[in-house]
Amino acid sequence: MGIKYRKSYKFAVKSSVVITLFSTLLLLVLQYLFFNINMLFTVTFTLLFFAFSFFVLQYRVERFIYRRIQKIYKEVSILDESVLRNQPVTTDMQTLMYEVNKFASDKKIEIESLKVQEEYRREFIGNVAHELKTPLFTVQGYVSTLLDGVKDKAIRKKYLERADKGIERLIDIVSDLDMITKLETNELKLNKQTFDIVELFQNVFDLLEMKADKKDITLMFDKDHYRSIYVNGDREKINQVVLNLIDNSIKYGKENGTTEVSIEGLTDKKLLIRITDNGYGIEKKHIPRLFERFYRTDASRSRDIGGSGLGLSIVKHIIEAHNEHIYVESKVGVGSEFSFTIEKAVKK
Repeated sequence: MGIKYRKSYKFAVKSSVVITLFSTLLLLVLQYLFFNINMLFTVTFTLLFFAFSFFVLQYRVERFIYRRIQKIYKEVSILDESVLRNQPVTTDMQTLMYEVNKFASDKKIEIESLKVQEEYRREFIGNVAHELKTPLFTVQGYVSTLLDGVKDKAIRKKYLERADKGIERLIDIVSDLDMITKLETNELKLNKQTFDIVELFQNVFDLLEMKADKKDITLMFDKDHYRSIYVNGDREKINQVVLNLIDNSIKYGKENGTTEVSIEGLTDKKLLIRITDNGYGIEKKHIPRLFERFYRTDASRSRDIGGSGLGLSIVKHIIEAHNEHIYVESKVGVGSEFSFTIEKAVKK
C-alpha cells in the first residue's frame, strides 16, 4: 500500500523564500561587480530557483520525515509500522509530533490496560482454583474413605451426605460462573414483564424464614402492610437479586437482628429498593471491590458460612443488565444497606 501524504507547504515555502532571496542578492552583487545587471534574467532566475528549491525541499522533507519515523516504528516495539502506512504523512512537524505522541500515548494506555487485565485474570484464575479445590478435596476425601471399605452404615451415609454437599457447592460455583459469563457477553436475554415486587419479597421472606429463625433475625417491611407495587423487569432475575441480598443479610447479620426492606419513589419512572440490616457491617476499604467475583471481606469466615463467592457479582450484573444501578452503604458495628433502582410499572 502506498504512503499517503497530507501536504503542508509552510516549511518548504519559508525555506525556499530565504534561500531564493539570498541567491538573488548574491546574483545581483555578482552582476553588479562583473556584468551589467539584467533584470529579466534576474527575475527569471529568481522564479525558477524558488520553484526548484520549493519542490526539492518539499520532496526531501517528506522523504526525510517518513524514513525517520519508519525507523522509529521499527526500533520501538510498541509501535506498528503498518499503522503508519495507513495514515497520511505530513511535513508539518508540529502536527506530526502531536500525532506520533498521541499514538504512543494511546499505546501506553492500551499496554497499561492489558497489564491490569492480566493481573485480574491471574487473580480470577487463582480464586476459581481455590474455590473449586476445597469442595473437590472434600468429596475426594470422603469417596476415598468409602472406597477403603467403611462397614458402618451410619458412617457411610454420613460420608455420602457430606460428599453430596461438596458436589452441590461445585455445581453452584459452576452455575454461577456460567451465569456471569452469559451476563457479561449478553447471551442471557432478559424476559421483562410487569410483576408485584412486594409479593416477590414476601415469597423470598417465606423461603428464608427458617434460616432467619435460626439466628432470630426478623425479616420485615418498613411498614406493617405494603400495598402491591408493580415494576418492569425480569422477574426470575430480580428474584435472584433479592434472594442473594436477603440471604447475605442473614448470613452476615447479628443474632436477634433485623433485615428491613423499604420501597421508595425515586423519580416518576424509577423506584429505589432498600435492604437494610443491623449486622456487623463492612469496612470502608472493602466496599469498592465488594461486587468483584470471589472477593471476600473475611475469607475464612465467608467460606465457613458457605456460598460460591459470586452472589454479589451476579447481583451487580443482573441490575446493570436492566440498565439500573446498585449501591451499598455500610458502617462497621452498625450494619449495611444495599439498594438498587428499578423501573416503575402500572398494572394492566
